[in-house]
Amino acid sequence: MKKEKLLAVLRLQATNNVGDILAKKLISTVGDVEQIFKERTTTLQKINGIGSLITTNLFDKKNRILAEEELAYIEKNNTQYSYFLEDNYPSNLSQCIDSPILLFNDGNVALSDKIISIVGTRNISAYGRDFCNQLVADLAEYNPIIISGFAYGIDICAHKAAIKNNLQTIAVLAHGFDQIYPKTHKKYINQVNEKGGFLTEFWHNENPQRENFLKRNRIVAGISKATIIIESAKKGGSLVTADIANSYNRDVFSVPGRTIDLYSQGCNNLIKTNQAHLLTSAEDIVKMLNWDVSKKQTPKQETLFVELNETEQKIYDYLQENGKQLLDVIALHCDLPTYKLASILVQMELKGIVKPLPGKMFEV
Repeated sequence: MKKEKLLAVLRLQATNNVGDILAKKLISTVGDVEQIFKERTTTLQKINGIGSLITTNLFDKKNRILAEEELAYIEKNNTQYSYFLEDNYPSNLSQCIDSPILLFNDGNVALSDKIISIVGTRNISAYGRDFCNQLVADLAEYNPIIISGFAYGIDICAHKAAIKNNLQTIAVLAHGFDQIYPKTHKKYINQVNEKGGFLTEFWHNENPQRENFLKRNRIVAGISKATIIIESAKKGGSLVTADIANSYNRDVFSVPGRTIDLYSQGCNNLIKTNQAHLLTSAEDIVKMLNWDVSKKQTPKQETLFVELNETEQKIYDYLQENGKQLLDVIALHCDLPTYKLASILVQMELKGIVKPLPGKMFEV
């Protein structure tokens, strides 16, 4: 990304009252992030949701100064980053409307299609620790990427289990790279970097504020194919992550426990209210996410013995390349109105080309 464009993205991030959803709306409407700061305020205020307060904040000189300072840090430290409109941005995360417009990474992050998040209580029990270790060990043959939040308890247990089983693990931080929380986990930084790395949306000097952890949770949920909850009380950050994952139409798994155990109550309730799949072993994940398909299926001819028109072929090619997708996401990437796409998908289903899934999802 060119320096001026990155500076414009940073200015947008620094603008008060402009979150990721509104930032994306601005970029989409104006056409380019740099153009936002070249437009007249009267033009910007014609955009729905943009008023005088927003435009005043956009052109606040303080934001440019802060952005220039962060840009200098990025260049000095050769900080890696991914912009939501570029190819190196995590594909799963790009499907989430509120995902960060800019994501920083450190280490050896190399994403694949098998990504799972493991989260849970900081007050881990022997039962939770043993289950987490065994689960990751049993999944190791499928070579998944293990995502978590680098916190006490289940988070660090998941990271350590991944490292022990030679799996890539990625820690999503609630602060900038110049901070580390909790400080006692500083000793694990090199191990995580060797086997994966760190992700954050926060600038280098951002402190681990309480609200940052809630923002962090949407990345943990959005970047993965599935979120696994191992031990949680009735309330807690891991339940927020599960709720976000469900809102993204991702699979959520929950490990059951005894009804009298405080840190199993949240997990049991997720299962009881059908907000999560019951998880008792790695096999549950393998089957639900179809990870065993590649082992059991024999090679077959990919050519379809039905004729597809140009639009149907475009939809088929997209699903073939990206796997199961939401109706709205397919419409966006195939440049089709949702109502029209729904009709076409019905026809493709009748031809035996696509299969509808729960949650308005489709796959080849």
